[in-house]
Amino acid sequence: MKIVLGLGNPGPDYDDSRHNVGWWVVDRLAYDWDFGPFRREGKAFVSEGVVGDIEVRLMKPTTFMNRSGLALRPVKAMEDFDLEQDLLVVVDDAALGVGRLRFRPEGGAGGHNGLKSVSGALQSNEYARLRIGVGQKPDGVDLADWVLAPVPEEDEDVIVGLLPELSEAVGMWLDEGTDAAMNRFNR
Repeated sequence: MKIVLGLGNPGPDYDDSRHNVGWWVVDRLAYDWDFGPFRREGKAFVSEGVVGDIEVRLMKPTTFMNRSGLALRPVKAMEDFDLEQDLLVVVDDAALGVGRLRFRPEGGAGGHNGLKSVSGALQSNEYARLRIGVGQKPDGVDLADWVLAPVPEEDEDVIVGLLPELSEAVGMWLDEGTDAAMNRFNR
């Protein structure tokens, strides 16, 4: 089974924030792949289905961003789960311009509290991630305020416009792995 974990914050106050772009992607995947509604399971909303012949679990942590790793505790106990091959974490990136994409097979948190929590819970940085640019924080603006603020309409249009391509990109990750997705979609 492959798991795609979209990071975000629960609650309507955060729906349109930069920090919830991971949730936007996972919601789009569930729609495109006709997985049906998400249900609460432990510390995440979960939707499951099959893409081609690959079983996929989509997850959205119900914890706040800095505790996202708690949603993965049950995953660590799954038999035959290969962290390096079977997990993709989708996350916003305030160091990338709006609409820039970065697949990586592993790496540090880069200051992202959600990735810090995931790495801490897994005791590893060796999992794939897809970083989606939400715009660089202006000088003098607090990073937390920046990522928790609503996405301006023009930036939202860019990100929402990327969702079909992101669905294709995650589909490629499922079939061909991180390197193939990096080579085709990173920009």
